[in-house]
Amino acid sequence: MTTVTTWLITGASRGLGFELVRQLTSMPNNLVIAACRNPSSASQLQALGHAAGAELHTVKLDVNSEESMRASVGQVEAVLKGRGLDYLYNNAGICPRDEAFDFSYSELLSLLQTNIAAPAMMGQLYAPLLAKGAKKTIVNISSGTASIGKDNGTAMATYSMSKTAVNMLTYKQSKARPEFTVISLSPGWVKTDMGGSSAALEPTESAAGQLKVVLGLTKGDSGRFFAYDGQELPW
Repeated sequence: MTTVTTWLITGASRGLGFELVRQLTSMPNNLVIAACRNPSSASQLQALGHAAGAELHTVKLDVNSEESMRASVGQVEAVLKGRGLDYLYNNAGICPRDEAFDFSYSELLSLLQTNIAAPAMMGQLYAPLLAKGAKKTIVNISSGTASIGKDNGTAMATYSMSKTAVNMLTYKQSKARPEFTVISLSPGWVKTDMGGSSAALEPTESAAGQLKVVLGLTKGDSGRFFAYDGQELPW
């Protein structure tokens, strides 16, 4: 019997989330659940085809709403039909341009809700389905700007703070559930709405690199911080 690999990707309607969904559904034997705020208006997702043997489903998920995150579990369970979840891919995020002494308090609170509270809650809510899956893997999208060791300077202060918190989440999750594989993953600087047109990478390149890293993970990689090209990054 063919083994089906199950994926839940957040922030899947555009940018890197969409590209991850596109690449995964181009491979057979992947069941991909694309989560976004408004699936009915996600025109790219609605138009996306998939390879023979692959499945694509969309679910409604607003990562800024605890109620929506909780409600999404039932939608995902209905798609999985008794199967477990192999990969939870916490991709959704936002990135204001600011510095440590020049930022908006309200934007900081919103940023922390989206970038750290949401992936933490998603991990908690989906742990039972992950426990039933074969791969039991959580991918928390981080950033090279989260690395204190890389000495990235002053830019994107609050975004960097939030992603450093994501790295601690990865560490704590890996220790709390040693049977899971949990990593932080930097996608690089990518040409998306978030990264801007002058970024170094095309979404196709970042997503392909990410998936090569993720599909090659072992239990020994849990609790580690990787870049899309497989390089291990300093905390």
